[in-house]
Amino acid sequence: MQRLSVVHVLKTSVRLPKSPLWARALSSNIWTSTSSQPTSLSPQRRIFSAANRTPKAILPPQPIQSSQHRHASTGHENNAIKRTALYDMHLQHGGKMVPFGGFSMPVQYSDLSVGDSHKWTREKASLFDVGHMVQHRLSGPAASLLLEKVTPSSITALEDYHSTLSCLLHPGTGGIVDDMVISRLGPDTFYLVTNAACRDKDLAYLKEQIANLPNPEHVDWQILDDWGLVALQGPLSAPILQDALVGAEATDLEQREFDLQMLYFGQCKHFILNVPSSDCGPAPILVSRGGYTGEDGFEISIPPFMTQAFTEYLLKSAGPDKLRFAGLGARDSLRLEAGMCLYGHDLNDETTPVEGGLSWIVHKDRRVGGGFHGDEVILRQLRPVKDGGTGPAKRRVGLIVEGAPAREGAQIVGGENGEEIGTVTSGCPSPTLGKNIAMGYVKSGMHKAGTEVGVVVRGKRRKGVITKMPFVKSHYWKQAAGTAPG
Repeated sequence: MQRLSVVHVLKTSVRLPKSPLWARALSSNIWTSTSSQPTSLSPQRRIFSAANRTPKAILPPQPIQSSQHRHASTGHENNAIKRTALYDMHLQHGGKMVPFGGFSMPVQYSDLSVGDSHKWTREKASLFDVGHMVQHRLSGPAASLLLEKVTPSSITALEDYHSTLSCLLHPGTGGIVDDMVISRLGPDTFYLVTNAACRDKDLAYLKEQIANLPNPEHVDWQILDDWGLVALQGPLSAPILQDALVGAEATDLEQREFDLQMLYFGQCKHFILNVPSSDCGPAPILVSRGGYTGEDGFEISIPPFMTQAFTEYLLKSAGPDKLRFAGLGARDSLRLEAGMCLYGHDLNDETTPVEGGLSWIVHKDRRVGGGFHGDEVILRQLRPVKDGGTGPAKRRVGLIVEGAPAREGAQIVGGENGEEIGTVTSGCPSPTLGKNIAMGYVKSGMHKAGTEVGVVVRGKRRKGVITKMPFVKSHYWKQAAGTAPG
C-alpha cells in the first residue's frame, strides 16, 4: 500500500481522567459501539451523516486544558503538506523529510543508511511512522452490506478481531480503487486502513457508495483523523512490544493480562494501558499483527493525545540496540522483497485483483455468488479459457534482473525481436539478496517462473528471469504453523 473535502475535528489535545471506567467506555464507544450518538466520553471523531452524505465532525465536550504540544495534520481543503503527530520526533532523530502522500515523512535517519536500516529491520526491529495512512471506523446494521458490495472479501466469514487484505473495486470494470486492510471489531463494527495518497479518491468513493445503499442511515462512518499509527517490524518486535505492554500495565478489555504469543498474523486486539512517566492513560490502543515488510510485526493505532508519549516509551523501553526508527526508503525495499504492492505503481484503477496477483482475496463464497462491484469481469478472469472464462490478459510477476537495477517504467521484452510484453512497476537492488529485483506486468503466458525475458535499462537490454514472490521468505507468526516464523 502507498498514499474530501470535509469538516475538521478539533486539534486540541484532550487529557482525560485516569479511570479504568473511562478507558473501558472509550474503547467500547469508539471501537465497538454501533450507536451513531456521541456520548460525554466520545473522542473527537467524524461520522457519516445521512442528511448530507459526508463525514462530519462530532466535537467532544470542552476538553481539559493540556500542555502537551501536538503537530496535528493541517486542513485537507488545501494542498499544504501535512505532518503526523511524530514530526518533531523525526527531526530529533535526524530524519530526512520528504513529501509523501500529502505528508512530510522521513525517508531515512542520520544513524543508518537506507540499506543498513533495511538490514536492521530484518535482523532486529524497526519502528515506522505510518500515521499518514487513513484510519476509518465503519459500523451499523448496513456496514457489512456496504463492504460486501465494494470489496470481493467474504465479510460474513471474517471473525471478530481478525483482519484481511482487500480492495475497493470500481463498478463494472472491477478495477482497484485502493487496497486496504479490513478488521472486524464486532458484529457490525469494522476498522479500515486505506492509503494516504488515495485519500480524496477513497473518501469520495465511499461517500457515493454509502449514499447508494437502500438505507444509508444504517452506516456510521468515522474518519479517525489525528489518531497515530506506527508499525513495529522485525524479529524482535514481539518481545519488545510484550515488555512494553507489561511495563505499561496493559490489559485487554476484560482487564486481563495477555501474552502476544497467542495473537497470530491477521488478528488484532485492544489493550488498555498507562504510558509510564506520563499522564497519558489509561487509554486504549488497537494492536494488529501484520505489516508491510514480510517480517513478524504489529501495527498499532493510538489515540491522538497519546501517540507521541507511547512512541517515545516504546523506543526507550526497547533501547537503541534493539529498536530504531526507519523511513520510507527501507520500507520500500522491504515491501518489494516481500512481494507486496504499492498502490499507484503496482496497482491502479485499471488493474483488477486477478491481474494484480491478488486472486486469493476473492473468497470462495464470493466466487459462487458474486454480488460485488466488477464481479462479472473478475469471475470471468478467474475461470480459465477452457472452462468458459477469459483468464487475465496480463499478470503481475517478480523479476531478477542482471546488471543495472530496473526501475518503474522499464520495458519488459521477449523473443529475439524484442517484442514488448510488459512493464516494470517497481524495482531496486535487494539488500538481503544482493541482486536486482523488480515487479511488473507481463502478457499472460509469459508469467511462469523461470521464463527468461529482457528488461530494457538505460537503453540496453538486460537479462531478466520471472521469479516467484516473495523474493525473501516471510516470517509471519501463524497459528496454522503453530509457531513463528512460519
